[in-house]
Amino acid sequence: MNQLKQIHAHTLRNGTDFTNFLISKLLEIPNIPYAHKLFDLIPQPDIFLSNKLIQAFSTHGPFHTCFTLYTQMCVNGCSPNQHTFTSLFAASAKLKSPPHGVVLHARLVKSGYEFDIYASTALVDMYAKLGLVCFARKAFDKMVIRDVPAWNSLIAGYARNGDMEGAVKLFDIMPVKNVVSWTAMISGYSQNGRYGDSLKLFLEMEKMKNVPPNEVTIASVLPACASLGSLKVGQRIERYARARGYLKNLFVCNALLEMYARCGRIDKALSIFVKIGARRNLCSWNTMIMGLAVHGKSNEALQLFHQMLGEGILPDDVSFVGAILACTHGGMVKKGRALFKSMKKDFSVTPKLEHYGCMVDLYGRAGELLEAYNLIQTMPMKPDSVVWGTLLGACSFHNNVELAEIAAERLYKLEPWNPGNYVILSNIYANTGRWDGVARLRKMMKGSQIIKAAAYSFIEEGSQVYKFIVDDRSHPRSNEIYWILNEVSTKMKEHHDDASILECLG
Repeated sequence: MNQLKQIHAHTLRNGTDFTNFLISKLLEIPNIPYAHKLFDLIPQPDIFLSNKLIQAFSTHGPFHTCFTLYTQMCVNGCSPNQHTFTSLFAASAKLKSPPHGVVLHARLVKSGYEFDIYASTALVDMYAKLGLVCFARKAFDKMVIRDVPAWNSLIAGYARNGDMEGAVKLFDIMPVKNVVSWTAMISGYSQNGRYGDSLKLFLEMEKMKNVPPNEVTIASVLPACASLGSLKVGQRIERYARARGYLKNLFVCNALLEMYARCGRIDKALSIFVKIGARRNLCSWNTMIMGLAVHGKSNEALQLFHQMLGEGILPDDVSFVGAILACTHGGMVKKGRALFKSMKKDFSVTPKLEHYGCMVDLYGRAGELLEAYNLIQTMPMKPDSVVWGTLLGACSFHNNVELAEIAAERLYKLEPWNPGNYVILSNIYANTGRWDGVARLRKMMKGSQIIKAAAYSFIEEGSQVYKFIVDDRSHPRSNEIYWILNEVSTKMKEHHDDASILECLG
């Protein structure tokens, strides 16, 4: 940088013109504000230099400057080319500005670059990122030659908008797939809650020797392992990531941290958290605080929360969910109430529905059911089924019929299809000897044709995760499984009988 300043000073003293060279070098550093100042001194900047500066702003921001430079180009009679539009489309996507994008599309067509492969790919990518998938598809279908990035952009667009069926159709027919293609699908499944499909596709990708997963793939599949409780696959992924140096990537570390925390290995999560060290971001702190809270380590979670504050890291809404959850599991009502009040007052964080839900849970577990109900009544937003369900669950634990009936009545309106609410209230009636209430609820369920859904479980075997229900025969080796279960059951019965005989003999 000092050398470039010396060159600039030399040009000013001697009248020599090294402006183009200086701007190019400044953009490589990058020192974009300095480059922009020099650019403004050029009376008639050429298309190459203009495109370089627009590209720099489209990458680093501020993105709106791209359009100021584009307007200056047009005023100065410098016609934009396909590279100009490529950078402008990227800036529009980052600005989340559909109007800019539509106008630029029209200008692209008028300029004669509609069928340029780079500009067309950028156009598809822009529309996909703006959520205008139908526009992206139209632009994609008009392309004479479609490169892999164009396919990937459209697949990611479908996935981002929740249309995984549309993404799958494209993925299956695309002629060449690269690591980005596979990652877009794996990430899409995970982001849309289809964790089993995400993990299944990753395991399929592993078998493709010519497409090794990269850091983004790893960071995308680990949340699926976390949600499915697939610890063994997650551990194998960690070994793979470690061997390739991917743990230098903070996103991978945070995903590993979450996976171990949610799979019950809070010790491993803490070890990774410590190793991240100074690289920790707010996501790292939040994940660790939440993990400790869920595992009942309330004091440790709150200590970490205060350590985070001590290091000058400001908490967000997720931080407070973790901290209040720690108070809930630790039965610390006073501390939880103080944290809740401090959100807006001390940190300018407006409590959301999740925070009110946590407070209802905190009061409910502590037996302060009226306090929980009063909080629901004064919420600034409409309570959802989770909030009322939390209160109903607390009433079940403390056998409070009056508030249970109020909560259940709200839940019948919010989710009339959910049999769980009827079952919980029925159990409360049974526990308090209200058999007339039990009979009435059963009649209501029968009349409304509400049937309790069968519960299911997951089990991990090898590198596969299987889902099954009671008396499930869908597994291809179900006969062998049931034979082993019968053997185990018989041996347990024999052991129980032997123990009973010994007990009788004294």
